[in-house]
Amino acid sequence: MENPITPAPDQNLDQNNSPNLWDHKPWWCQPWSILLTGISLTSGSWFIFHRLWFTLPIGAVILVWWWCFLIVVPRLFAQEYGATLNPNSILNSPDSTIERQD
Repeated sequence: MENPITPAPDQNLDQNNSPNLWDHKPWWCQPWSILLTGISLTSGSWFIFHRLWFTLPIGAVILVWWWCFLIVVPRLFAQEYGATLNPNSILNSPDSTIERQD
């Protein structure tokens, strides 16, 4: 009897070498689920309480959460992944230098 959790040997699911953060996360921690949760919490607080003073702080906290986990963390992960592959990759990345194009 096969273990249903482990993939079959013919399924090549080697995602450990992926520079994409979301390849390493479970389904409930994907960008769509993070966005859906934030939208649901903000709109749910409005539909239940109908109070801006309650909904706006919730929305602000969720915006900070989105910025942190949807923008900052994936960038840091990609930088760290590049640094482990090539120590000079951060110095030579397009984000670290500004090129003037005429």
